[in-house]
Amino acid sequence: MHVCHLTSVHPRNDTRIFLKQCLSLSKSGFTVSLIVADGLGNDNKKGVNILDVGLKHKFRLFRFLFTTRKVYKKGLSINADIYHFHDPELIYFGLLLKVCGKKVIYDVHEDLPRQIKSKPYLGFFAKYFFSIFLELIEKFASPIFDLIFTATPFITKRFKAYNINTVNINNYALKGELESEQYHNRKNQVCYVGGVSEIRGINFLVKACEYIDGILVLAGAFKSEKTKNEVQRLTGWKNVRYLGHIDRNTMKKVLSESKAGIVTFLPKPNHINAQPNKIFEYMSASLPIICSDFPLWKKIVKNNKCGVEVDPTSPKQIASAINDFLRQDYNSKMGENAKKTFENFYNWSSEEMKMINEYKKLK
Repeated sequence: MHVCHLTSVHPRNDTRIFLKQCLSLSKSGFTVSLIVADGLGNDNKKGVNILDVGLKHKFRLFRFLFTTRKVYKKGLSINADIYHFHDPELIYFGLLLKVCGKKVIYDVHEDLPRQIKSKPYLGFFAKYFFSIFLELIEKFASPIFDLIFTATPFITKRFKAYNINTVNINNYALKGELESEQYHNRKNQVCYVGGVSEIRGINFLVKACEYIDGILVLAGAFKSEKTKNEVQRLTGWKNVRYLGHIDRNTMKKVLSESKAGIVTFLPKPNHINAQPNKIFEYMSASLPIICSDFPLWKKIVKNNKCGVEVDPTSPKQIASAINDFLRQDYNSKMGENAKKTFENFYNWSSEEMKMINEYKKLK
């Protein structure tokens, strides 16, 4: 069977789309195409045929009006058996594919109605209007699709009410990719790897760095230049080593050299019930975790004795947790617990089989 993945937003090497789903499908014998809009041209990577429709528009409205249509047309032109799209802005074209007689999967990465309430570029009333409007669109369109994949149990519960064929495919980390045998002689550093933004707690994290006895390695692209300029003026920035966006090999090196991994997102509606991939990536690298004190995250981290939770809005509390790890040798017990928990519960292998089985049902 020929499967076509569609995205107008994500990069071609996206972890969930390419490294996990596309490669798993290709390995299982499916013919796989991936339509992207990044301007890097066509390619074939590890058996996945990547087709580029050109660089996506910088302005969201133009991307919604024009880039999405290009992605749809390119996808339709290859006449695949199953279409798997990853962005809410492609819902309309997912419905058109159903009209064309295609089998269609909608992959819900985020709880969009809750996420949009945290968008800094929208005013108060606009946030609530678009939140309600987008939830109605998903409620209307979802029953029409053949299958809904969701990235967290919380999102699954919402979509099950719309479409009984909703399956939770958790965004767990890949086995073997980031593992390291280096348990000793780690540097006097902790790390954060991922997108950098105000709602992901970067302001409070950098403020905490004013009080730490070591270095925070910060790896990832800032969502806005304004936020970047603000945090670089903070006193704590002197204890930050900023790497910018890094590839997976560099990420593995950073994790192997650090004493703990940090994920202190702010308590926004879309964060509280999320399962950030970086938690499981830290686990896979035997890295203890410092995380926000959300009930779900505490259940994962505290119950498995592989990290500590903090108030993400308290620089002093974040700094205290960081220093607890920096002032001692690498906490091998917590690291071992993290790796064991990952191996037993939170790796991609189980999710891969679940996904493949759902695909086979669509034949």
